[in-house]
Amino acid sequence: MQLWALFWHLRTLSDQPIVVSGIGLARFLPILILSLIGGLVADMFNRRKVMFASQIVMTLVSAIFGLLTCFDMIQIWHMYILTAIQAAALAFDMPARQALMPNLVPREDLPSAFSLQSMAFNIGSVVGPGLSGIVIALLGQSWTYFIDAISFGAVIISLLIIGNVNQEINPIVRRQGLNLDAIKEGVAFIRAQPIILSSMILDFFATFFSSANTLLPFITRDILKVGAVEYGWLSAAQPFGAVGVGLFFSQKAKIRKQGSLLLWSVVAFGIATIVFGLSRNFWLSLLALAIIGGSDAISTILRNTIRQMVTPDAMRGRMVSVNQIFFMGGPQLGEIEAGMVAQALGTPMAVITGGLGCILAVLWIGRKWPALPAYSGEDAQPV
Repeated sequence: MQLWALFWHLRTLSDQPIVVSGIGLARFLPILILSLIGGLVADMFNRRKVMFASQIVMTLVSAIFGLLTCFDMIQIWHMYILTAIQAAALAFDMPARQALMPNLVPREDLPSAFSLQSMAFNIGSVVGPGLSGIVIALLGQSWTYFIDAISFGAVIISLLIIGNVNQEINPIVRRQGLNLDAIKEGVAFIRAQPIILSSMILDFFATFFSSANTLLPFITRDILKVGAVEYGWLSAAQPFGAVGVGLFFSQKAKIRKQGSLLLWSVVAFGIATIVFGLSRNFWLSLLALAIIGGSDAISTILRNTIRQMVTPDAMRGRMVSVNQIFFMGGPQLGEIEAGMVAQALGTPMAVITGGLGCILAVLWIGRKWPALPAYSGEDAQPV
């Protein structure tokens, strides 16, 4: 809700599209700079306490957003700085959050846990944008930020209720403190694990070429020739498909042939993206987007499960922090790629070539790292 409200707020303050790109940069740069440190912190200290601190920081940032807006003092540079602070907190929150999951559930339930997490995210992706518009219209722009600040209370209360969570902390890493050697150790571990490395590279290429979201407004108006209501339906199609897939996988006790299923899900993602780029029919486009969302959810659930199961607990924070750079960098760079191709070759061609890029990436990764398609879960670490 806050993100969509933020985009609306920027348009209210400026009619220059470049200001939205500035927010994207403000969200990505702190994660690029601080992510590896955040992963090390998640392996050195109590992950629940790290999350508690990061949630408080994000709560305060949202409250400051609301106060500046309420008193009509906010300017675009305020929004960039506050967004960067929130992203910096996220650089510490995400490794701790992802690494905490295997400390909470048995190994056989981990795929179901990640499926439920995916469902929660995608339900928020459906409901949040709609809520932002309603809140802005009925209560005013500042209340989107105030409500967001209040919502962090649910996470903070949950962390208190969870209580103490046991985790494995390497005493050598704790004695070393925040130094480059401990970070290098995490990077070296990933390079030595073909399944983790290949899944991260697959993640990067899949998100890099996923240009359907970025170009959706242009396709809605210029290609499909429909209006704002249909645009809302198209926007909700991907998370709707993802929620359905998440619900299905949350009830699966054991997922077999995880590596090959991961690769096939990205192939399905690429094919559906090509269909979306070729479509001139609203309902076919809606179906294609739902399949894109569903296949992306399968890929996300399996990638998270595979990485967490292969990684020892004392290394999980650093592993997630490296992955964070991949999956945050892919979409940001992909937006630039999609815009350039659309400018040169047209919007449909940008989407179609993105789908082809996904499929080619799967073929290359499957051949270069045969351990990934062969993986079925036997190498899992204790959780």
